[in-house]
Amino acid sequence: MKTPSRNRAQAGTRRVGLYVKNDPRAAARADEFTAWLKVRGIQVVRKISPPGAVRRGPAGGPVQAPADLFCTFVLGGDGTFLSAVRWIGDREIPLLGVKFGDLGFLAEITEENLHEAAERVLRGDYTVARRARLEVRVDRRGKPLVNETVLNDVVINRGALARLANIITHINGHYLTTFRADGLIVSTPTGSTAYALAAGGPVVHPKVPGLILTPICPFTLTNRPLIVPDEVEITIRLDKDSADIILTLDGQKGLQITEGDVITVRKSSHPMLLILLPDRHYFDVLKAKLRWSGGRV
Repeated sequence: MKTPSRNRAQAGTRRVGLYVKNDPRAAARADEFTAWLKVRGIQVVRKISPPGAVRRGPAGGPVQAPADLFCTFVLGGDGTFLSAVRWIGDREIPLLGVKFGDLGFLAEITEENLHEAAERVLRGDYTVARRARLEVRVDRRGKPLVNETVLNDVVINRGALARLANIITHINGHYLTTFRADGLIVSTPTGSTAYALAAGGPVVHPKVPGLILTPICPFTLTNRPLIVPDEVEITIRLDKDSADIILTLDGQKGLQITEGDVITVRKSSHPMLLILLPDRHYFDVLKAKLRWSGGRV
């Protein structure tokens, strides 16, 4: 669903977020863009992305962004964008991704078009798309260990030396199957073009309501990717004797899980708000990234 944002822009554009990749080039661009915004009377709340390595452990997400931000510009790649989504949390703050180099699936514009795009955003010449997210809970011995929201995917993956994982999966309490595979990905339509795509999953348009289950290198070839309605609850457990299995959330946070853990995944009630500009089209990005019809990335 897309909603016009002109009224929001007219209500006040005095304070924006600037989420920046931990990189000298991105930092220099952020300095220049901050000065550009301040000349126009815009206050800037700047946040630097943490290092790119997956963080281990049950600790919560980063300190959330201020609630009064009009929008947030994200300078970096898709990984930086996912980190920015964690920073925004459940707040209804729209994001605009600015990609350095080749376009990503989440970045709306290139670095060279930043000022032109920012002018459009500040005058309300854009729309907002609501992208579904996942709510993920991990219970250990009956107590909550993790409760987080992700945009792309939840990945259960075996370690380098582990045997195939046996992943017991239920849909709304009804037994589906036990995936015997290197792992399992549960993704949103937005996340269908991330790790799930590399694992052989389908490309699902972001406006199609559904959750995608994609086994990673399944032992049984009849275990195919599956799209289920987005109102279901997916419950996942490891079979006995499972070891060296990692749960990863949006590639941003990792946690070692055991056979006693219960992972529950459902659609979040808090979507991510993505700023869309009039001349940017999803299928053009898809064709370019997947090299369809001879297109270049």
